[in-house]
Amino acid sequence: MAFIKIISEEDAEGRLKEIYEDISKKRGKLANVHMAQSLNPESIVHHMDLYIHLLYGKSPLKRYQREMIATIVSVATGCGYCQAHHGAALNHFWKNETKIAQLKADYTKLSLSKADKLLCEYAWTLTKNPEKTKKESLFIAPLKEQGFSDLAILDATLIISYFNFVNRIMNGLGVELEGDQGKGYNYD
Repeated sequence: MAFIKIISEEDAEGRLKEIYEDISKKRGKLANVHMAQSLNPESIVHHMDLYIHLLYGKSPLKRYQREMIATIVSVATGCGYCQAHHGAALNHFWKNETKIAQLKADYTKLSLSKADKLLCEYAWTLTKNPEKTKKESLFIAPLKEQGFSDLAILDATLIISYFNFVNRIMNGLGVELEGDQGKGYNYD
């Protein structure tokens, strides 16, 4: 499951058991991304608080846009775990497996709104070549021209940054995808 010791749901005790039970209740089930941090239980709580806030909290970005950003970043970092989880979450909204596959293969060839394509380009570039995003005219100005508020741009940047963080946890620790291929969680 990973390169380090992981405490399973069955073996969890005390505070870790409470955390696992709370996540299962709220998210529908426990994922390997949570158990990967089992040796530092409070990190799971803080991680989940940030995740819930960024992906489910109040934002000018639509839920599908947040999952689309998560998927693009995960493709850019080569994180198969998060591609599966957030591709499944995005498909909850798009209901089109072919479109999800194309997004993962090459989002530039996918028929997206100009606003969504700009979000994808920003996510891809900030992940792969962050130095190229330093010029406001290249990414921020076009996002503003498409009607994205400063708050929406901040939220997109936070989501991009968050998934760069999480993808590196998953890749760095060798966390494998669950047998359910990342499906069946609460997405709304």
